[in-house]
Amino acid sequence: MSLAIKPSNDLQNEVCALLYEEASSIDEQRWDDWLALFDERAEYWIPAWDSEHEYTTNSQNEVSLMYYPTRAGLEDRVFRILTERSAASLPLPRTCHLVTNVSVVENSDGTCTVKANWMTNMFRSGETSSYFGRYEYLLKPKDGSLRIAKKLILVLNDKISTVLDIYSV
Repeated sequence: MSLAIKPSNDLQNEVCALLYEEASSIDEQRWDDWLALFDERAEYWIPAWDSEHEYTTNSQNEVSLMYYPTRAGLEDRVFRILTERSAASLPLPRTCHLVTNVSVVENSDGTCTVKANWMTNMFRSGETSSYFGRYEYLLKPKDGSLRIAKKLILVLNDKISTVLDIYSV
């Protein structure tokens, strides 16, 4: 069990900058920049809802809306988007990600546990849609900056009218 340490203002600012850069990278479709924010072994998970107030907790044995055990899955997804091998992503929507209420807990092992709220507005083929929810991150220091080691995305309005993808959340 690691002991939680209140983050310094510098750490809070660094974490916020990372989350904002992640959102901007997706919105501006700077996919290589977005991928670079993730550790090679980063887990990316969007669990499904098991009931009205409980989401699935086991990515291996329960339903997920999306699950990649490492960054390689994200790299493959970006490759499919860039090479237009993802019919569900054509045309690619314009997006605007909003990130707020960033809460940081510094762990004694140097990692950070982060929670934030998010909203994504999308426009594609004359239609507007939006999703919102909560992010949970595990960030770890690497080469003088923070990298995403785990990202859990809770989609709170999970009645999904279109295909959910990495740019939707």
